[in-house]
Amino acid sequence: MSTKKFLLEEKDIPTAWYNIVADMKNKPMPMLNPQTKQPMKEEDLYPLFSKAAAHQEMNTTDTWIEIPEEVRDLYKVWRPTPLVRAYGLEKALDTPAHIYFKNESVSPIGSHKLNSAIAQAYYCKQEGVTNITTETGAGQWGAALSYAAKAFGLELAVYMVKVSYHQKPYRRSIMQTFGAQVIASPSMSTKAGRKILTDTPNYQGSLGTAISEAVELAMQTPNCKYTLGSVMNHVMLHQTVIGLEAEKQMEMAGEYPDVVIGCFGGGSNFSGITFPFLRHKLNEGKEIRIVAAEPASCPKLTRGQFQYDFGDEAGYTPLIPMFTLGHNFAPANIHAGGLRYHGAGSIVSQLLKENLMSAVDIQQLETFKAATLFAQAEGIIPAPESSHAIAAAIREAEQAKIEGKPRTILFNLSGHGLIDMAAYDMYISGDLRNYEVTDEEVARNISELEKII
Repeated sequence: MSTKKFLLEEKDIPTAWYNIVADMKNKPMPMLNPQTKQPMKEEDLYPLFSKAAAHQEMNTTDTWIEIPEEVRDLYKVWRPTPLVRAYGLEKALDTPAHIYFKNESVSPIGSHKLNSAIAQAYYCKQEGVTNITTETGAGQWGAALSYAAKAFGLELAVYMVKVSYHQKPYRRSIMQTFGAQVIASPSMSTKAGRKILTDTPNYQGSLGTAISEAVELAMQTPNCKYTLGSVMNHVMLHQTVIGLEAEKQMEMAGEYPDVVIGCFGGGSNFSGITFPFLRHKLNEGKEIRIVAAEPASCPKLTRGQFQYDFGDEAGYTPLIPMFTLGHNFAPANIHAGGLRYHGAGSIVSQLLKENLMSAVDIQQLETFKAATLFAQAEGIIPAPESSHAIAAAIREAEQAKIEGKPRTILFNLSGHGLIDMAAYDMYISGDLRNYEVTDEEVARNISELEKII
């Protein structure tokens, strides 16, 4: 194994987040009130989110938004994160490509999710909120928010997708260790959960279902706000600390990426690593490719339709302009639980519409093959979600070898997989399989949506 780390100092932690919407010529279409079909206003979001998060969600003019000092102080626990030149992986692939990865797995809970969890918990505390709710897929976001909630003295209830609740019991234990209440979703504790269980008693859950339950609980609990780990604009904003650091580190390495890659579920880590580099493309015409790597079993970017849709299964959220498979889409029980989401956020959807980025879908077995090679070459066992980005990076490196041309590849290692070893056990024993989504299934789900666009 041979690697080289590019390290920044505490003073290099960004002092402001980057708001890409301010630089976009064509802004994302507005969220709509599902009853009136009129654009949502900032104050419409106050019952659900903290006022600061609602303001950031609707901010289309400020390119830079200051990071509060208390948030930066907590960032210092693990930020800046390393940028690593993956010499071991390059050698294993015998490629002329130069491969770099931003290592977000070094955070206290092992993933990038803390970047937004700290910010959202801080804003809730500043407004006198006492309770917060959320959903989580594979558990990374729930673990991050559990840590953040405890840091600011907030009570937290987490609805964890049922299949992950059972697949990943140690992530549940992490949340409980930090004092959070964790409920397998769908549950009998909400109207949305009871309806789903009545209709489909053995349903193993989805992020859309868990969001419905978390939103419902927040709206019914005094002095409570809903927080979330992906999809929304303010979450993408908070994650840009990743790419802003990576910019400086690529300069230290004396290189600039030809392609930047992130795995894609709702868009948080993808946006975090790519948006600061997209800024150069938007403002300077810089030649750079941006690639989202999503599961073939949940292919909203590669096979979904651009359409107004709900962010949750029960239809509690505003209507969001997104590439979607339909909020009623039931993803296969893959182990990359954080990527099992039916839609993409409005910013990413607009960027994809304008061909400012592209997407690839990758089968589960290819991701675990890539993850195993990466672990052997670089000494880090990656999360199943991050392994999609690794697989896409390997495809790029192999193409460079075929063409005999060097290229510089940057991807985000969004988290480690040390709590996902049950999935690796299944892969090693040959018990994992690929899942296919038929065109008919996609078409059927999308046909059930109300056609607003």
